[in-house]
Amino acid sequence: MEFSEHIKTANVEDVVLRRPFHPPMQGTLCVTGHHLLFSNRDGDSSRLVLLLLRNIDAIEKRPSGSSGTITLKCKDLCVLQLDIPGMEECLNIARSIEYLSSLDIVSDMYPFFYRPLKLSLQDQWGLSSAEQNYAQMEELQDRWRLSHVNKDYSVCPSYPPAVIVPHSIDDETLVKVAKFRQGGRFPVLCYYHRKNGMVIMRSSQPLTGANRKRCREDELLLQAVIDGSGLGYIIDTRSNQQAQQARMTGGGFESKSSYSCWKRLHRQLERGKVLQESLIKLVEACGDHSHSVDRWLSKLENSKWLSHVHTALATAGLLAECVERDGHSVLVHGSEGTDTTLLVSSLAQLILDPKTRTLAGFLGLLEREWLLAGHPFQQRCAHSAYSHARLRLEAPVFVLLLDCVWQLARQFPLAMGFSEPLLLRLAMEVYASDYGTFLCNSDQERCAAGVKERTHCLFQFLLKPSERERYSNPLYEPTELAIWPSVQPQSLQLWRGLFLRWTQHAVHLEKAQEELRNLVIECRGAS
Repeated sequence: MEFSEHIKTANVEDVVLRRPFHPPMQGTLCVTGHHLLFSNRDGDSSRLVLLLLRNIDAIEKRPSGSSGTITLKCKDLCVLQLDIPGMEECLNIARSIEYLSSLDIVSDMYPFFYRPLKLSLQDQWGLSSAEQNYAQMEELQDRWRLSHVNKDYSVCPSYPPAVIVPHSIDDETLVKVAKFRQGGRFPVLCYYHRKNGMVIMRSSQPLTGANRKRCREDELLLQAVIDGSGLGYIIDTRSNQQAQQARMTGGGFESKSSYSCWKRLHRQLERGKVLQESLIKLVEACGDHSHSVDRWLSKLENSKWLSHVHTALATAGLLAECVERDGHSVLVHGSEGTDTTLLVSSLAQLILDPKTRTLAGFLGLLEREWLLAGHPFQQRCAHSAYSHARLRLEAPVFVLLLDCVWQLARQFPLAMGFSEPLLLRLAMEVYASDYGTFLCNSDQERCAAGVKERTHCLFQFLLKPSERERYSNPLYEPTELAIWPSVQPQSLQLWRGLFLRWTQHAVHLEKAQEELRNLVIECRGAS
């Protein structure tokens, strides 16, 4: 693609840039295929501003005499303003930004052009393979095996090539089970609890339909999961009513008569349009400084964002309790199994497994449970909270996960090996990135597009020594214990570091946290 075709005006002089925490700055604005570059008049390189066009969520134009103003609302929630002399130049710049910020062909996106000096495309892409993960879990190898039934992605397009399943279930059976589960997402193991041998499985809904269809192979697989342990739990992330209604459109749930050894629990987690609109209302409330505190708190409550945080953490706590305290294996699913299912299974693993609370372990969890497990990042993160486009498949499920992890880290400040800046970095990268990690909607799509060969891996970069130090928690003290979050209203707070990050309050908070971090590092070094 020739980006120059869509750039009518490449440079404009005497543009005034207005952005948070900085005085207005006059200089030259340049438009490239992937960036806006602003340089001030005195040539001070420290005052260059580079903005990835993919980060722009909405653009608003306003004429002012013979000139014009462009307001850029970014996916990282920053709002910038450009005062551009000349109405024609203003409109040309706006049209270029509108087109280039919404490229939908993956190979045209910036990660395919990003070539930093310190990174090589020969570096390993990703942190580990299914084979490596399986080899590390010797305790489960008697009852569980690594299946390559999906090696060509033909059984389930959104699953990785290799998955862990019960030893007694052969690949032919898995193919039949996949046809009975939405999108082919048959039950697979995502966590083995070493303390008692119980497991967490995840899948999509069974396709029982209005006629209450059965699949003997599906029943056999789930029976093999709990073989010898008596009872298992199914946590359905839909309400009972939603699950019943799904039967009318070909979906459904596991009936008591067909799955007598499994007890079904319904915990409704919102997703899709409801969750996206909640984020929009929250960001609107956080950006509105004209109301009293009472009015602001009312708008915050009406967004229902903290209710979604509460439900996600409570459901993950229930899942962890079934495994750790009650000693039962659990299958978790909603409809497709690519959103709330991954949210709940990830949080439960953070609660139970100390290995996922290290910096490398947490990134590994995101790789297994989100990237390889088929969360459709490109669809869910096409827009953030400012876009004027009609909602399609957008939903901030991954941002909700990061918020829940922040709540855990706030309640257990010594238990996490990573810090808030890592969560903020991920919240930014998932919408607009130099790296290819969050491109596409599945592992199959990333392989087909050549993402692993032609882009750099964010997670590998974050684990380099210089970055590791920046994102590590200096207060970290490893514990083998589970961490049980409180979900009482007074225990959950607005994530100010993300949603109020462009306010003066956030700047003071960030400086205080940095000073505290340096003091801790000094004290530990001295001792």
